[in-house]
Amino acid sequence: MEKISVISQPGGLARRPVLREHNESSLDGLFVVGDLAGAPLIKLALEQGEQLARHLEAKLREPHGADWDVVVVGAGAAGLAVALRLKQLGRRVLVVEKREIVATFRDFPEGKRIYDEPKQRGNPSALDFGEASKEELVERWRRQVAEADLEVRAGEEVTGVEPGAVMRVRSERGEYRTRYVVLASGVRGNPRRLGIAGEDDMRVMHRLYNPQAFRGERILVVGGGNTAVEAAVALSGDNEVVLLHRGGTLGRASRQNRERLEASGVVVRLKTELRSMEQADGFDRVFVLIGAEAQEDFLRRLGLRLEGEWDWRRWVGLALSFVIAYTIYGVKVGRGEEFWPFTGWGYEALSFFGRGWSFWYTVLYTGVVTVFGLQAMRRWGRDRFQRWRFGTLIGFQWTFFFLIPEFLFDWAVRYEWVGAALARDPDFAGAAWRSYGIVYAWPLFFYTFFSNPHEVWVVWGVVLSFVLLPVLVLLHGKRYCSWICGCGGLAETLGDRWRHLAPKGEAALRWERMNGVVLGAAVVVTVLMLCQDVVAVFRGPAGVGIRYYRLVVDTWLVGIVPVALYPFFGGKVWCRYWCPLAKMMEMWSAFYTRMRWSRFRITANDHCIACGECTRNCQVGIDVMKYALEQRELTNGNSSCIGCGICITVCPMTVLEFGKIERPGELIQIKP
Repeated sequence: MEKISVISQPGGLARRPVLREHNESSLDGLFVVGDLAGAPLIKLALEQGEQLARHLEAKLREPHGADWDVVVVGAGAAGLAVALRLKQLGRRVLVVEKREIVATFRDFPEGKRIYDEPKQRGNPSALDFGEASKEELVERWRRQVAEADLEVRAGEEVTGVEPGAVMRVRSERGEYRTRYVVLASGVRGNPRRLGIAGEDDMRVMHRLYNPQAFRGERILVVGGGNTAVEAAVALSGDNEVVLLHRGGTLGRASRQNRERLEASGVVVRLKTELRSMEQADGFDRVFVLIGAEAQEDFLRRLGLRLEGEWDWRRWVGLALSFVIAYTIYGVKVGRGEEFWPFTGWGYEALSFFGRGWSFWYTVLYTGVVTVFGLQAMRRWGRDRFQRWRFGTLIGFQWTFFFLIPEFLFDWAVRYEWVGAALARDPDFAGAAWRSYGIVYAWPLFFYTFFSNPHEVWVVWGVVLSFVLLPVLVLLHGKRYCSWICGCGGLAETLGDRWRHLAPKGEAALRWERMNGVVLGAAVVVTVLMLCQDVVAVFRGPAGVGIRYYRLVVDTWLVGIVPVALYPFFGGKVWCRYWCPLAKMMEMWSAFYTRMRWSRFRITANDHCIACGECTRNCQVGIDVMKYALEQRELTNGNSSCIGCGICITVCPMTVLEFGKIERPGELIQIKP
């Protein structure tokens, strides 16, 4: 089955400012709320605005010499929530809006209902909000702003911000001195244009306010998202409507909207691009509804750093990250084998209290997984599924990747907990390092079968890799990567803070083929190593193969490169692009899915609002939103999903769920 792909910045995934604690941007004193800070729903934006207002109130208790306590840029839900609460608390607040109050709502078609989702969350803000038509809600908020005597300067665009103890907000009409600035301008600016000759024609419109105003006309709608599809359907009752889209499918429109489109009588022309207004001859109106421009240029003018941008700080950070990873892993390879410039002294220099660097590396690794795992658990802890997942990762790290190989194995041999025969067998007793193979399966850890192993390890390695793991994959897909594996554990904990930076798009999907190459290399090396004692000609290639595999894969591709890249491309670099075990599990899971045996899948209902949070937070770069809009099952037959469930956790509309097949053809929804 073909994997669904996504462009680098898909709809709903506009580049956001880098934010620190309490939503403070890279510019000291400038805070961000609303869509730009990851609050895609009105109720969530109100909640975020309320939290920031309380935070700023506490900070404003210190005197300052500015004319205003806070200048809010943007008069949408989040901006008004901040401003009204601070006004109630007696603070001097100014709102600057380039258009008019709640301009986004005013752009909605006439009579459109605004829903107070998610239902289970309350509204702590000072702004009154409940389900209503867009006209009712706009009037309600306009009246509330007037009654609060909140100063709003509409039709005034902010052009820059000068940082300092007293900040200066520059606009088209003047300058405002303030202690703090709150940016609540949303993720999108002006409507996106086609950039073709004749687009300024009076027939061309970029918004649909009132479908009832158009009757008996021939109308062309350009676009392929929900806005364009909804407009075409709304106009189809009393007009002849043609929908034009340059793509081959309407993948950015929800399944519900596509079904309405099919029933509406609208003529749909796919793989067709409007290159000149001459092509629109014969149409009375042309609605160009292809989204809006991202505000990246505006954010840069304000001096804000954006996520994923490569400036000098990022390059310096990459160099520093590489040096740290290179040092840790370049010394860990072993005494006398250290990388330059640590050769001959690095291992000893990092060995303390009679313990070698390999032991302290394990201590460091376990500490990092624990500390950042607890942070991740706090971040996602509202979801019981995530609490269990991060708790399991930390538990496996402590038990199977630290205590057993470093302490419990030696004690089990010393006190003969494993029985006298095994305790006195040098092939078993002297190989504590093999205990990593209790959980690490072939081919991630294929040393279980090499260098004169005791038959206990061989039998267990075969059972783990070719019996238990296939059963686990049958029931849970690739969840081994996000619940058990130590490599995945570091990626899910330390790498969690950068998960939104995971590469997306066609190129990223092609890069995933590399783990098939590594799997093939692991198979070849394994065969050579197992057959070298039987076929003498294999001995030379086996030695070369294991040496280079250990150097290239076990050191560079497992340790140095991916860990150094965590802060820049998310935590799943190794797991996604090079891990041979991940590829093998994906192949098994894809086979089980084709046979309809697999119990693993993610399903979606019809409530998707295309906010993009699921896609943004996917560490393996899947365009989850596209699956959700199409209400298409997400499996390992069409993706590299590892079952971490973060897409389900972040969804504000409870669209996604883990599902299972009860019998062929029937899907039963279950909650995680």
